[in-house]
Amino acid sequence: MNFLTVEGLDAGYGGRTVLRGVDLSLEAGSLVGLLGANGSGKTTLLKAICGILPHTGRCVLEGAPLESLRPRELALRCGYIPQRSGIDIDISVLDVVLMGFNPRLGLLQRPTAAMRAAAADALARVGLAGREEENYRQLSEGQRQLCILARTLAAGAGLLLLDEPESALDLRHRTRMLALLRRWVQTGRRGALAALHDPGLALNGCDRLLVLADGRVQAVLDPAADTLERMEAALSALYGPVSLQRCRSRSGAEQIVLLKEPEPPGPGEGR
Repeated sequence: MNFLTVEGLDAGYGGRTVLRGVDLSLEAGSLVGLLGANGSGKTTLLKAICGILPHTGRCVLEGAPLESLRPRELALRCGYIPQRSGIDIDISVLDVVLMGFNPRLGLLQRPTAAMRAAAADALARVGLAGREEENYRQLSEGQRQLCILARTLAAGAGLLLLDEPESALDLRHRTRMLALLRRWVQTGRRGALAALHDPGLALNGCDRLLVLADGRVQAVLDPAADTLERMEAALSALYGPVSLQRCRSRSGAEQIVLLKEPEPPGPGEGR
């Protein structure tokens, strides 16, 4: 049985359908990247799965239809990280992470010492150790994104849905974040679906890639096993002509390098 199964999902905004009959699956222990052009519906899909956006179809997590869960139970099972946190008040970094425990607390109940320790540990894992008492609003955009990631990791949900979590991070922290997610999904029954802006990062950091276009999943790619030609064809449909090469770093690790090829001349542009 798949960890997460999405069947026949339709969703949109204001009467406009963005996604039509989306089917996908995610296995426990896997990090799956979601690629698509701007406006292809990546954010719409993530919001629909976690119940933020009304939709038709079924999203089943470990046998439980997510549509049937109450908000508190859904929050315990499924963590969502948006592109922007929406937090615009003076609050400590630690208190932001402790928000992840709200579904486990009763009215007016305060986080326990164990929760505070888990929050501090999550901050250390994302590279923010020692920043617990700093003002969240004074962090850089990338540091804020790492703080929200720590909040979601500390909360203990089995499924993570991430919307371009790397967009505000530099190269070092992008690769570190994806490596952290890879280790996280491999502990216990967990899985993550991440909409990614950088296809090169996705090719080298994800177990599988879902290519979203025209409201549907058009291709499922396995970077470790698929031919370069198959992946080039799928990615060129999104980004224009690209070529892929497998190479090795100085440490001997194999990586896939994506190169943007020139666009063919349009009518009247010459040869």
